[in-house]
Amino acid sequence: MGDKENGMKVALVTGAGRGIGYGIAKKLLSEGYAVVLADIDGASADAAADGLAAPERLLALQADVSDEQSVLSMVERSVARFGLLDLLVNNAALAGAHAAPVHELPLEQWSRVIATNLTGVFLCAKHAVPHLKKSRGSIVNISSTRALQSEADTEAYSASKGGVVALTHALAMSLGPEVRVNCVSPGWIHNGAESELSPADHAQHPVGRVGRADDIAELVACLASTRAGFITGQNFVVDGGMTRKMIYAD
Repeated sequence: MGDKENGMKVALVTGAGRGIGYGIAKKLLSEGYAVVLADIDGASADAAADGLAAPERLLALQADVSDEQSVLSMVERSVARFGLLDLLVNNAALAGAHAAPVHELPLEQWSRVIATNLTGVFLCAKHAVPHLKKSRGSIVNISSTRALQSEADTEAYSASKGGVVALTHALAMSLGPEVRVNCVSPGWIHNGAESELSPADHAQHPVGRVGRADDIAELVACLASTRAGFITGQNFVVDGGMTRKMIYAD
């Protein structure tokens, strides 16, 4: 398929087998993109693609973003299928924020989180950039509000997501003007059934509800579009206002 000829844009979304990544892939597909759904769990990527319409605009791949050869293969297969690449969404991450107390945290566990959540963003950008420059495309990285505030025992995850924010503005300076690079930092995004949430869960958010994957997907689609042509190097917090809320013990 030569999508450069028919004007279709192509997006590569990592961690697209479920949750926020799947929501982003679904939104981009609805916006007319051809979408590569990549996930370390190949079966999840396949199932996600099977649940979406327009199979001719979809490619599901197994990929480990912490492994450079896997990333290189992912990018090469994406371009081989669709002919070009316009958008890279770096969403893949090890999601468990809480680990052991810092004085008990094994180096192996720290390194694994950094390798996937931060080094993975670097590797995907490294190998996608030559194609993104040709298309004058963009990168949207997914960080977290934990890059800005923390709970106890979240050192590895918080450090990795803080690194994503810093890497975003570094890439924006290095890759402009051909490639714009921005970041989205989600707060509490619930991907399960609404019944799993309590009224108190919703009420603690200034907007009155817990976030949904669609909330992140809408912003990603906007940042990737020409509507955001004057925006690069920025981090956008999408958390229902929680990071602006002052909380005092009674």
